[in-house]
Amino acid sequence: MSLVVYNTLTRRKEDFAPLDPAHVRMYVCGPTVYDNVHIGNARPVVVFDVLYRLLKRRYPRVTYVRNITDIDDRIIVRSRESGESIDALTRRTGDAYQRDMARLRALPPDVEPRATQYVAQMIAIIERLIARGHAYAAEGNVLFHVPSMADYGQLSRHSRDELVAGARVDVAPYKKDPADFVLWKPSTPDQPGWESPWGRGRPGWHIECSAMSGQLLGETFDIHAGGIDLIFPHHENEIAQSRCAFGTPLMARYWMHNGFIVAKSEKMSKSLGNFFTVNELLEEFPGEAIRLLLLTAHYRQPLDFTKDGLRTVKNQLDRLYQALRNTADAPTAPAADVPADVAAALEDDLNTPLALSHLHELATALNRAGSAAEKSAGRAALLAAGTALGLLQDDAEAWFRWAPADSGPSEAQIEAAIAARRAARQAKDFAAADRIRKELAEQGILLEDKGTETIWKRG
Repeated sequence: MSLVVYNTLTRRKEDFAPLDPAHVRMYVCGPTVYDNVHIGNARPVVVFDVLYRLLKRRYPRVTYVRNITDIDDRIIVRSRESGESIDALTRRTGDAYQRDMARLRALPPDVEPRATQYVAQMIAIIERLIARGHAYAAEGNVLFHVPSMADYGQLSRHSRDELVAGARVDVAPYKKDPADFVLWKPSTPDQPGWESPWGRGRPGWHIECSAMSGQLLGETFDIHAGGIDLIFPHHENEIAQSRCAFGTPLMARYWMHNGFIVAKSEKMSKSLGNFFTVNELLEEFPGEAIRLLLLTAHYRQPLDFTKDGLRTVKNQLDRLYQALRNTADAPTAPAADVPADVAAALEDDLNTPLALSHLHELATALNRAGSAAEKSAGRAALLAAGTALGLLQDDAEAWFRWAPADSGPSEAQIEAAIAARRAARQAKDFAAADRIRKELAEQGILLEDKGTETIWKRG
């Protein structure tokens, strides 16, 4: 089956045909690092991680670039407020972001550039835009002149009034046109800045991604992805900068965007108390549960994200891992291909809800397996399907031993209680053994005796 994706640029589903079948190139917009990232930042990471895994199975080479924005006025403000240097702030929050995404089972991108590493390339693109008549300098700023690009607005399909409204955050008397947007702006002595032909300053947000993608993936590449909120102005302006600087008809062939995250149909916000950072959620729930909830809706649709939803998917994962745990003694089978129905669902514009339904069918089949050969094959199929989705990556025993932060007895305490119970049984003090089992159960620890071995899980 061919891979089909929805292309925001054309507003339709299309067969995926890479520019070079020997080397697929994909760019996903990453976060601006000045605080712990919220769950909305995680959705594109998880969604397009599934796409990355799919591409790696289908093509001999894939280069996946996901940037970190470490030049931004919000970073400057946070640094002033906290007293932490910009370098220390962006390094700390960037490292935390990488750790959190790894705990969501997201594969690391092949390249994860930071904007500060590509300022020279940004300046070079701006110079080309000026030379080609698409940009102009004014009072230490450099602006892209929107009317210079005849087909500006193809991605968002906004009207002229909508384009101007989107640019009004940068209203300034030196603009030639109200829709013009900033490529470079001057920095005061207390702001970060780089020397340039227009004086000491710093880049605008949009030029950062044009420079990084162009340097790492080429003037035209296969897939550019991110959240739906980036369609305009960010991605629209990236297209304008890159196409006009490089003289290409396209920046990326396919543009993919994930939908918003909401909580009980309301937009997430701190004031409503329904705003979650990934870091705080990981204190209460395992990373795979967060990942699974992010995959339960089709990526282009809004996703209702609540803690009740996380509890539901945690129970679903318990069932999947229990199927693996119950067949742990089956002979190890060679790694299986992704089951055909799971692969077909993912190849149809990343239909993760359908793929997840097939995952549960595989667990049901494994629970019904009778012979050792059936169990072995069933385990391999379930694990292959899980890997395609970035799920079932834990050892089953480790999964059931996970606990929220500061919750219940530690693993060492549980093992000590099990050892004491074993000693009581050996001494035929069954009353003491039963008491220990009951005490553990009251703390949510469930024991299961298998011959001479006792295994446990958190209930």
